[in-house]
Amino acid sequence: MAGAKRVAIVGSGGAGKSVLARRLGNLTGLPVYHLDALNWKPGWVETPKEEWRALVAELATRERWIIDGNYGGTMEARIAAADTVIFLDFSRWRCLWNWTKRVVRWWGRARPDMGPGCVERFDPDMPKWIWGFPKKGRIAILDRLNRLAAGKTIFTLRNPAEVRRFLDHITQPLQ
Repeated sequence: MAGAKRVAIVGSGGAGKSVLARRLGNLTGLPVYHLDALNWKPGWVETPKEEWRALVAELATRERWIIDGNYGGTMEARIAAADTVIFLDFSRWRCLWNWTKRVVRWWGRARPDMGPGCVERFDPDMPKWIWGFPKKGRIAILDRLNRLAAGKTIFTLRNPAEVRRFLDHITQPLQ
């Protein structure tokens, strides 16, 4: 990952995108932008679509960043602008387990990767989305990666052990 300046992290809900982004940011010195924190206003109010697209487009033009999150409507722009893409291609069972642990751990409080006023809660749509991700979201990500891969470094990490090994190889801040 030496020389990476623009890193997009994508994958299923519960895969650990935000945790990886935070750890990678600490290791590399790259600024980290959590899309969930930027999209959701207090009380879980979503940013209007046009404002959202403009915000993400502006972030993607910056010289250095780590951006974590899916958001299909802006993913192509982020992948196109990235020099490095990390796809967390975890099993649905692992993602469901991680999501459940996250809900329990942060219940009633805002996570560090969320905006103020967005307290953790049980969202009944999340397990359905995570379960369906391999047949929907995963296919869409692979399609985008195939179309936009030229000139990019792409890492596909399939479990927490691969993530740990990946992070172990990041030994110094990127320039």
